[in-house]
Amino acid sequence: MSNRVYITGVGIISAIGNNVSENLSALETGRAGMGEMNYLQSIHREKIPVAEVKLDNEMLAVASGLPAHFTRTALLSAIAAQEAFSNASIPGFTKLRSGFISANTVGGMDKTENFFSDFLSKPAKGKLRNVVHHECGAATEIVASLLGIKHHIATISTACSSSANAIFYGARLINQGMLDVVIAGGTDALTKFTLNGFNTLMILDNRYCQPFDENRRGLNLGEGAGYIVMVSEKVAQTLPSIPVCTLSGYCNANDAYHQTASSPDGTGSYLAMKGALEKSGIRAEEIDYINLHGTGTQNNDIAEGTAIKLLFEGHYPPMSSTKSFTGHTLGASGGVEAVYSVLSIQHGLIYPNLRFETQMKELPFTPVTTFKKNEAVQNVLSNSFGFGGNCSSLLFSKV
Repeated sequence: MSNRVYITGVGIISAIGNNVSENLSALETGRAGMGEMNYLQSIHREKIPVAEVKLDNEMLAVASGLPAHFTRTALLSAIAAQEAFSNASIPGFTKLRSGFISANTVGGMDKTENFFSDFLSKPAKGKLRNVVHHECGAATEIVASLLGIKHHIATISTACSSSANAIFYGARLINQGMLDVVIAGGTDALTKFTLNGFNTLMILDNRYCQPFDENRRGLNLGEGAGYIVMVSEKVAQTLPSIPVCTLSGYCNANDAYHQTASSPDGTGSYLAMKGALEKSGIRAEEIDYINLHGTGTQNNDIAEGTAIKLLFEGHYPPMSSTKSFTGHTLGASGGVEAVYSVLSIQHGLIYPNLRFETQMKELPFTPVTTFKKNEAVQNVLSNSFGFGGNCSSLLFSKV
């Protein structure tokens, strides 16, 4: 029996759709999710675009089956995780050792912010139920309970690489024979704290972002959740249909260059991609598509681009940043983009990098700008690079 980890289900909610089907439709038609804030209350409302999920908390509660007073982070997580679980169709699930590994960076901060606003105006007015789920792990435990998962529950929070790390942590648990099934990915909701923090760093774009463009100005923040279901080969053999792909490689590297900036020479990015390739045994020239980290900031794009130039010189595969659709969903981004990577293999898709105009002068390649169907996609590399130089790459391969 090999220790291959198979992907058997995906689920997602983002600014471009409330499920897999809606996300695919938006990706094909080039419909981005950015716009003026509708649900987040901020003094920057008319100045900074964001990529919000197009449902308020009451609507999310109905879709998730959770109470509306739960955090938006948990509500988003529940919707995507349940879709992934349903999509997986695993027979005899209750008899298997299962895990839920979920990432986020803001926890229940959306509710906490509202609590303190009310509390400061009148101490008796603040509702304590808005702070009891503040910590990052609360959303994970709420959704694990909803899914009926009890064997292993964990929360990962490593900034923008969070849910990529959650995914390969889950894969390692399967590889080590500790679990049979893992639902892994991440979730994050927009909050005033996040928006104000990134605005202080001066890396937000007041227009729609242009990842990997010479004239890029910064990122657009987004929200959402994305999960994949991974199973052992033993479980895969019991499924009604053959899984689409495996998680063939993964790697985390940390160049510790700066608290928020990436190493300008792309050290962490290079080591993460190189490590994922080495673990999989797949050569660089065999990669058919790269889902770029591609935030649209000056620093991140040149760091990632420099690493790709070094690693793929002579063979630059098609690549694009789907953050041009969803915005940067932070702790959810690795999960959201893992879902897109699996769908790329399943349907033979290459996604466009929206709003690209001018090639970066430092790089010999450009991202894909048109949606491509019926492509021979065998291997997809997905990058998620975070604060502190915490860089992770996932490699998905067709079965």
